[in-house]
Amino acid sequence: MRRASFLLIFLFTFVLFGCDGEEVRRAVIETKSGAVHAFELELALTPEEQQKGLMFRTKLPENAGMLFFHRVCVPASFWMKNTLLPLDMIFIAADGRIVRIAEMTEPETLDIHVSGEPVNGILEINGGLSQRLGIGEGDYLRHPWFGPGGEATCG
Repeated sequence: MRRASFLLIFLFTFVLFGCDGEEVRRAVIETKSGAVHAFELELALTPEEQQKGLMFRTKLPENAGMLFFHRVCVPASFWMKNTLLPLDMIFIAADGRIVRIAEMTEPETLDIHVSGEPVNGILEINGGLSQRLGIGEGDYLRHPWFGPGGEATCG
C-alpha cells in the first residue's frame, strides 16, 4: 500500500508539473548585478510536505533550499515553529521575480513572515545567505515552473 501511495504521488507530480525530477530540483537566481547562484532543491508540493517544511533540521547545505510551489498565486505566510535554523524566505511571483525576502527569520518562533502580495513560490535557504550573495527584491529565480511557459499563473 505504501509503495502504491508513493507511485501515485510521483505520477501526480509528473503529470501536474510536466518536468523530469532532475530538472525541477535545480534553480538559479540571477541578480541585477549579473551574478548567478545555483541551488539544489528539495520540493514541498503536498500539504503535508508544505506543513513540515524544514522543521527539525539541524543543518542545510549552503547551496541547498526548499521550494514551496503553488500553481496559482496565493498570499503566503510562514512561521518558524519547530524550525531550528535561521532561514531566508524568498517569495517568488509567477514570472520568477523575487518580490520579497524575509531575511534571517528567527528559529522556533511564531512570528509571521508574509509575502506582501500573492506569490507562486517560496524558496527557503540558509539565513543570511541572500545578503552574502547579493540576492534582493527584483532579482529572478530561473526554474521550469516560473516564467514564460512555466506552470505558475496569477490572475
